[in-house]
Amino acid sequence: MTKLAIAINTARCIDCMTCSNACKMQNNVPSGMLWNRVITEGADSVNGAVGSYPNLTRTFLPLACQHCENPACEKVCPTGATYKDDKGRVEIDYDKCIGCRMCMAACPYNARVFNWAEPVRKPDFKYGDKDVEERARGVMEKCTLCKERTDRDEQPMCVECCPARARVFGDLDDPGSEVSRLRREKSVRILLEDKGTRPQVFYVS
Repeated sequence: MTKLAIAINTARCIDCMTCSNACKMQNNVPSGMLWNRVITEGADSVNGAVGSYPNLTRTFLPLACQHCENPACEKVCPTGATYKDDKGRVEIDYDKCIGCRMCMAACPYNARVFNWAEPVRKPDFKYGDKDVEERARGVMEKCTLCKERTDRDEQPMCVECCPARARVFGDLDDPGSEVSRLRREKSVRILLEDKGTRPQVFYVS
């Protein structure tokens, strides 16, 4: 068995947005959409802070699809477009997606985006990995754990490009992997653990 996962060290995240932009370029994500974003916890704006000057704090939380073991999105999909593959990733079959957005409503992490209009890219050409499947208007999109790269035994682009080395990628079912060791030995944070989705993305600090 394989259970691909990412551990994110929030103490190392510097909110540079490299992960967001690397993901966007790798996966040919249209303008106005992000699969991978960084939020400032507790703040009322993207780049806000918590507290009052001069006692301000900022904690950054990279957020994308959590590739849950028990995905809520899969349970509500009426066509089987959302599915778990043999590497533990949650994926979307775009040919089966009817754009009902049930998965979007069910996801507790707000980790999906929808193509309301024909995709627009600036500059006006398709960028990214040549093997990445194109998405048309009217389908859901989200992080695929860089399926094309990880199928080639490469790291997801967000992991590859993070300048602070805040991300560790690997197989949770391999006890010798770094990501598996972190899950065993560190105090980890699981987002919305009470939802029972059992994310394969987790946070350490």
